[in-house]
Amino acid sequence: MAPRSRAQLAEKMAAREVPSDVAVEVLDRFEEVGLVDDRAFAAGWVRSRSSGRGRRALAQELRRKGVDDETAAEALEVVDHDSQLDAARDLVDRKLRSVAGLERAVAERRLFGMLARRGFPTDVVIRVVREALDGLA
Repeated sequence: MAPRSRAQLAEKMAAREVPSDVAVEVLDRFEEVGLVDDRAFAAGWVRSRSSGRGRRALAQELRRKGVDDETAAEALEVVDHDSQLDAARDLVDRKLRSVAGLERAVAERRLFGMLARRGFPTDVVIRVVREALDGLA
């Protein structure tokens, strides 16, 4: 089983109609013995997904997983501007072959969209795409 946040486990227990007081007691005990740790979950999630996602997308994913904003922010500290640049460059390099024969405006639009959907900041998107397309010319 993959790691889960406390909120995800609480949802699963509720879906199986476990009484809420019992679920809280079980989850508290799991935290006590280290079986549930939202900080470790968030850190692992960010580590495993940061190569293909920007900071904003990772924050949204953690929020959907039930990780509180403070814990998410702590985990996201490892995703700095330079690491986002590197991750965006890797993604653009992989996608570059498929847009190589297109007009520059079309290629820009497709690459911009790909990176924006993955949660990269606008300045990173513009810089990386323009560098890659300038390198083709």
